[in-house]
Amino acid sequence: MNKIVGVVAIILGLIVMAFPVAGVIAADIFSSFILILIGVSLILGGAAMMRDSKLAGLLTLILGIIGLLIGIDLMFNIYLFSIFIDLILYVIGIILIIAGFIALLVREKTYGLWSGVLGIILGILYIILGIYALNPIYLGILIGIWILISGAFLLLEPEE
Repeated sequence: MNKIVGVVAIILGLIVMAFPVAGVIAADIFSSFILILIGVSLILGGAAMMRDSKLAGLLTLILGIIGLLIGIDLMFNIYLFSIFIDLILYVIGIILIIAGFIALLVREKTYGLWSGVLGIILGILYIILGIYALNPIYLGILIGIWILISGAFLLLEPEE
């Protein structure tokens, strides 16, 4: 299961990283789409974690569902997005930080340690860049890197 989730995460990471290059998506759709991808990635990761830790899996699933629902709501509600554009950058950063802490505190494997550390660091960077970045491309690249590397760690993790 980890291998499948790892491959999906790598594909999602590449998709997220490709969108900044395209440059044709408006900032609202772009950020909402990234949040949806984070939600899907966390849902898949939570399902995979259920085997090792029910608590970590459940927390990650809940976090993924929240991210997915917020992303869908913002994608189809441009007015709401324009009101909360600054907030969404913080929400994505906070979701990454929480997911990082969940992976760091509950997982005992190498994937949990490095994915957790990376999620926390990139979440903090996302918030910092969200304050200063005028272009969401940099933020999308950070998310893509996190999803891609987390997927690679899953692929490298030995099967039990």
